[in-house]
Amino acid sequence: MIKNFKWLLLVSLTFVACNNDEDSIVEEPVSAGSAVFSKYVALGDSFAAGYSDGALFIEAQKGAYPNILAQQFAAAGGGAFSTPLMADNVGGLLLGSTVIAGQRLYFNGSAPVAVSGTPSTNVTTKLTGPFNNLGVPGAKSYHLVASGYGNVAGVATGSANPYYARFSTSATATVLADAVAQSPTFFSLWIGGNDVLGFATSGGIGVNQTGNMNPATYGSNDITDPTVFASVYNTLVNGLTANSAKGVVANLPYVNTLPYFTTVPINPLSTSVLGGGNVAVGQATITQLNTLLYGPLKQVLTVFGAGDRINLLSATVANPVLIKDESITNLSAQLTAAFTPSLGAQTAAFYGAVFGQARQATSADLVLLPTQSVIGATPTAANSGIGMAPPAPLDKFGITYPLQDTHVLIPAEIEAIKVATDAYNVSIKAIADAKGLAFVDAKSIMTSLSSSTGIVENNFTMKSDYVFGGSFSLDGVHPSPRGYALISNAFIAAINTKYASTFKKVNLGNYRILFPASL
Repeated sequence: MIKNFKWLLLVSLTFVACNNDEDSIVEEPVSAGSAVFSKYVALGDSFAAGYSDGALFIEAQKGAYPNILAQQFAAAGGGAFSTPLMADNVGGLLLGSTVIAGQRLYFNGSAPVAVSGTPSTNVTTKLTGPFNNLGVPGAKSYHLVASGYGNVAGVATGSANPYYARFSTSATATVLADAVAQSPTFFSLWIGGNDVLGFATSGGIGVNQTGNMNPATYGSNDITDPTVFASVYNTLVNGLTANSAKGVVANLPYVNTLPYFTTVPINPLSTSVLGGGNVAVGQATITQLNTLLYGPLKQVLTVFGAGDRINLLSATVANPVLIKDESITNLSAQLTAAFTPSLGAQTAAFYGAVFGQARQATSADLVLLPTQSVIGATPTAANSGIGMAPPAPLDKFGITYPLQDTHVLIPAEIEAIKVATDAYNVSIKAIADAKGLAFVDAKSIMTSLSSSTGIVENNFTMKSDYVFGGSFSLDGVHPSPRGYALISNAFIAAINTKYASTFKKVNLGNYRILFPASL
């Protein structure tokens, strides 16, 4: 039986894009239309900052969509656009001498791995602004109006953001105030993804705070109340448009369009996988598991009307992983009672505790990207959910031991995320319309990227497939360089439509698919 679910070998991955030859055409003059771009500021989270491959680093920041927009705006009166650059291309952060965020990832031919080197960007080294790019990785909507969010002293306690602490104008500044102080003539705002993303990437380890109007009581993985979001978003837009500035805003995608949630299949347990590459061994393993575990579990669960939770493993098709579903009725006591005569009280109680809410995954579940390396691994006391490392043979995550809440999003959690996202998007669109702002339907763009056809632009087919799709970086959430270029083109199209400007889109062929190990 395998220890880990293996990465597939990826071959012939091209890291540097090829340029397309295009016929020479007469370029029409670039016009700003009814907007003024002399002072452009960008507010947002990690997407605005240019976060990629699990880190923030110089080359990624240069390719952030606001930076690409500013380059295009320069053709029609756009002014200088400054970014609080990191100190290196390694990525990661230091707080004093302590590493608080690790290096970026690169693809080594078979799997994502961290680049060599040590982060040199120190949170305690204050940058002198002002900065036009106010994208803050990790920021939720309400963080942009939170005093002290850029206080270096609060980074260690979690009350401040280390990225914003590097360039906030003061310990009590807010991101919004730092933007408004620059008297922008134009702004972009894309915020709200993190209001559900922490909940999603943690496997639903958090609280749905719908109904709680006090963000000060929220945890980092909680879902923001939609009314709080709407109020904050209105405050942001009112502040940014107070001096008649025009702008562009974007709505939010569903998490199930991001490769972080769609790459790992729910049914990876084939005979080959279970046999460590040997089909015969896998078939024997399946027979043994059905006899000693899956069969007895299904038999007892059927007695209690829950036989559909577990099916016998198949030797002809790949099988789903075992997961814990905290939303279903806990049958621990029933399983314990049923198994006591044959296993004894102590062992039966263990089976009851482990399998009381166990079931096989279905297509309605989302297995998280990091779970790929967990399937087949041995649970520990820290991650087993029962406070101890389970003994063999019940010591294979997803096979003989259920994956836990941190590994999978179950339907109830997915629905909570969707409901909140839909509510946020209603507010974003309504406020954009009321203020006459350009609007980017990022939700539709991400949905198209996750479809079988993807998006074709500049003769490139962009999809959300992990590594292969060209749109997303190796962290499975943030765009690749070419993905950011695609996003910038969507912003340009929305701006041109709303303000009758004629900014040119960028050629996707001029942007990498992924960053190499050395920059």
